[in-house]
Amino acid sequence: MNLMPKYLAEKLPELYKAENDKDPMVICKFFLPMTKWYWYGIEFDGKDKFFGYVVGDYNELGYFTLSELKWVEGPYGLKVERDLYFELQPLSVIKKLHEPQY
Repeated sequence: MNLMPKYLAEKLPELYKAENDKDPMVICKFFLPMTKWYWYGIEFDGKDKFFGYVVGDYNELGYFTLSELKWVEGPYGLKVERDLYFELQPLSVIKKLHEPQY
């Protein structure tokens, strides 16, 4: 699976463009099947580096890379996938899914 097709990369704002938005839009979602790991992309440098929301052992805003998403391997050798049906959503909506107290 192509995790970052050109059309999607063009939708993501450059790094630091959305940093002053109170509730930035989440543009894409990646997940590791059969685990609790999700990566939500908010900004992208156009090459490898994302800023977004990461859900795993701890939920946090931070940086992750496309190269690490391609490297990660889950149970039974499963690889990270992109949610093909994900629709743009504000970060607050995503946080409510993963942080009920938010």
